[in-house]
Amino acid sequence: MNYTVKTKIMRAFIYFILVILLLMCVVPLWILLVNATRSTPEIQQGVSLLPSKNLLVNWRNLTNRGFNIWRGFFNSALISVLVTVITVYFSMMFAYAIHVYDFASKKFLYSFIILLVMVPTQVAIIGFYKYMSILNLLNSYIPLIVPAIAAPSSIFFAIQYLESTIVKELIEAARIDGCSELTIFHKIMLPIAKPGAVTMGIFAFVGSWNNFFTPFVLISKMEKYTLPMLVQTLRGDVYRTEYGSIYLGLAVSIIPILIVYILFSRYIVNGIAMGSVKE
Repeated sequence: MNYTVKTKIMRAFIYFILVILLLMCVVPLWILLVNATRSTPEIQQGVSLLPSKNLLVNWRNLTNRGFNIWRGFFNSALISVLVTVITVYFSMMFAYAIHVYDFASKKFLYSFIILLVMVPTQVAIIGFYKYMSILNLLNSYIPLIVPAIAAPSSIFFAIQYLESTIVKELIEAARIDGCSELTIFHKIMLPIAKPGAVTMGIFAFVGSWNNFFTPFVLISKMEKYTLPMLVQTLRGDVYRTEYGSIYLGLAVSIIPILIVYILFSRYIVNGIAMGSVKE
């Protein structure tokens, strides 16, 4: 068997595996969307890949029983957008400082960030809850937004990304021209780091949008529920037999994530690829 035949066989095998992985990702999502258009008896009959005609009925059942989906959308969007902006800005600023400035304990800070990346949120949630209770910040969005200033995983990604994109000669030239440090960061480094910043923003937005655990611990008022928390209420007795409405609620909650990925997927590839190259 010559090299060309081996290459074709290997390529066919790789494509076969990729198709299987694609189906594993797409089929469950498609079934979720299809079930959102089916009635409860139709869902109980088994799996179908073809949409039905009960979407409007499911929507009325969903919204007429106290499920304030638009309020949940607003709450989740408010938190996610603010978290995304804060995470991207301050993570890039921290990474910029790590690479450009020489100061004491710089290596310690970097090691400490790596350590924090490996610590699960659940480990510190009890102490965090007590601290927010002392500050009287329960049932507030502040504990969900402000900690984004120091997001360890985003800072780690920003440091790795800037390591391959930062040009210190350009910074020195800007300083000679009289630019301030903030001007250099805003007008030179952020545009250069745009692919990485957008990639980090996508991950921050999706992570914040899907965040259920921390809001569930800190928020108890129904009017402040995020969309994932509202979706959790679909397990109650009101919707126990309305499977189509439950699937519709789940489908609605993932639509913003799908839109974000569709619009900015090219930045994810560029950002991760650039961050993997070291000089």
